[in-house]
Amino acid sequence: MTYRAPLKDMLFVMNELAGLEAVNALPGCEDATLETVEAVLEENAKFCSEVVAPLNWPGDQQPSFWREGTVTTTKGFKEAFKAFGDAGWQGVQHPAEFGGQGLPKLVATPCIEMLNSANLSFALCPLLTDGAIEALMTAGSDAQKTTFLGNLISGKWTGTMNLTEPQAGSDLAMVRSRAVPQGDGTYRVFGTKIYITYGEHDMAENIVHLVLARTPDAPEGVKGISLFVVPKFLVNADGSLGARNDVQCVSIEHKLGIKASPTAVLQFGDHGGAIGTMIGEENRGLEYMFIMMNAARFAVGMQGVGVAERAYQKAVGYARERVQSRDLSGSAGPVTIIHQPDVRRMLMSMRAQIEAARALAYVTAAAFDAAHHAPDAESRKTNQAFYEFLVPVVKGWATEMSIDVASTGVQIHGGMGFIEETGAAQFYRDARILTIYEGTTAIQANDLVGRKTARDGGATARGIIAQVRATEAALDGHAGGDLAAIRNQLAAGSAALEEVVDYIVANMKSDIKGVFAGSVLYLKMAGIVLGGWQMARAALAAERHLQAGDGDAAFYQAKIGTARFFADHILSQASGMRQAIVQGSTGVMALSEDQF
Repeated sequence: MTYRAPLKDMLFVMNELAGLEAVNALPGCEDATLETVEAVLEENAKFCSEVVAPLNWPGDQQPSFWREGTVTTTKGFKEAFKAFGDAGWQGVQHPAEFGGQGLPKLVATPCIEMLNSANLSFALCPLLTDGAIEALMTAGSDAQKTTFLGNLISGKWTGTMNLTEPQAGSDLAMVRSRAVPQGDGTYRVFGTKIYITYGEHDMAENIVHLVLARTPDAPEGVKGISLFVVPKFLVNADGSLGARNDVQCVSIEHKLGIKASPTAVLQFGDHGGAIGTMIGEENRGLEYMFIMMNAARFAVGMQGVGVAERAYQKAVGYARERVQSRDLSGSAGPVTIIHQPDVRRMLMSMRAQIEAARALAYVTAAAFDAAHHAPDAESRKTNQAFYEFLVPVVKGWATEMSIDVASTGVQIHGGMGFIEETGAAQFYRDARILTIYEGTTAIQANDLVGRKTARDGGATARGIIAQVRATEAALDGHAGGDLAAIRNQLAAGSAALEEVVDYIVANMKSDIKGVFAGSVLYLKMAGIVLGGWQMARAALAAERHLQAGDGDAAFYQAKIGTARFFADHILSQASGMRQAIVQGSTGVMALSEDQF
């Protein structure tokens, strides 16, 4: 079955939860009217379903391949990527002055989701390019911006992020790539970079590598890393392409999933040095790279939502068609499995988690827009803190969720889910990388604990919890029924989350290992409680529409039903998580290293 974008839910979330109207009112966001946004999403949905989604299965079966330094992508990818660039999809959220559409991140976010639902492997190329654009926009020189941004935003060129080396995985202090100044503003770069997504391919005229390396006199550790832009082909003064640079793809990885996306090993400087220019100031490379990484981390969270949505659609389609066993309440013969209670439970679990993660991500994107465009400094500061707090949650929780959802999709297919020809297994295999790259879930959790919670004494976390409690108050007037049940679970969840925040702040200095032993659970708990908050808000909005008698009653009833399921089956887990975080570190640290 083909992918169909859930446009109705996307627009509901954008309007009712993320505040599209308020974003549209921000300076610089005037073009993001409801009419324009609907048109953009409809066109993007059409492109993703008709052009990109049909390449997903062939890409898994006939992936990109390497031969003598050249990578050939799956048949159809090159043409689809040209169409992607020509249609302006790379530039949705990037500045009009460089050829982008200049629309808010809130509008770009569902476009990112749809592209990843359609084809996760294909979507990785524009994801990395977006990050390169963000880094150059923030720290690049005027000359670098003029040379690279227009071509990146148009899709004529693509971008990469070169951090990891054979001896330096997540610990970037161990980066050993060298950049030697030439005295003319250029550097010769030497070293090996691994796990470089779309580090070599045939879909664009040039590939712009952003590379972490050390200058000769740089201090040791992360303080001695600089960032360089090293194009595959050198760029002449008039903007035309010159000679091939000294960077070669020596191999690509053979992977569990995302097989159509070439993951390259790049060798810089085997023939005298790859020519590059420094981005920003010397020894501030990691700071600049984090701009790219944060953009990528949010986008990877959307990958989680996207692949989960595709797995859900596949599972629903199968459950509606597969005839097996009789209805428990009695039937003349076998019925489709969607009639069976446990299949319905699994489908509801998939649906509820996807909707909660989508809502939380879109609300986070709207905060980004307010942080960059709000006219008053205090509003910008508050929204920036909200956005930064939520990025590791969106990345970590949504990707962990995607693995669970894709696995459930295989389960619904039964034995047929384990057969590759069914297609359900591809989503499971593809999703498995999402909790690893751009920082593992543990790295996201460490960031959430250390930088986002403990550093400000829990102030940002408590401010968000106060917003959750405002939603609880709005639910107080509903006695009995779905909204009351949602309110009760939300109140229990927010109380548990606040206890964990208090525990982290109180024990960070005295028992740091104990605190970090529960960091991943804290991240998941934050995702569940804050996702439950958005589901509660969605239920309130749906109830308002039902009482007013406007819109699609069946859609709003389903919204409330899904929110109730999330509260009963998922949000209810928060109290147990609190116990494991606050009391469970003893068990984590109980064994010595040689007892494992």
